[in-house]
Amino acid sequence: MTDMKQTGPNGDASAEAANEFVTPAMRLLDLQTKHRALDARIHEMYEFPYQNQILLQRLKKEKLRLKDAIIRLKDDMIPDLNA
Repeated sequence: MTDMKQTGPNGDASAEAANEFVTPAMRLLDLQTKHRALDARIHEMYEFPYQNQILLQRLKKEKLRLKDAIIRLKDDMIPDLNA
């Protein structure tokens, strides 16, 4: 038998990964990890006297977008006590 992997349009294993079930907790962990990485990169950019302001603004907006997504996901995970 041949061992055939499913590959996506770019030749990677994305088709296989797309079939994985992602729980809300796993998604939350992924978002928090990305948020922390962006935070670290933003702090690194502040160490340079002439940082790229446009890139810095984009990173800050992405960080806020991730923060909003984390809050929405947490709200969805916590049951509504008034129901």
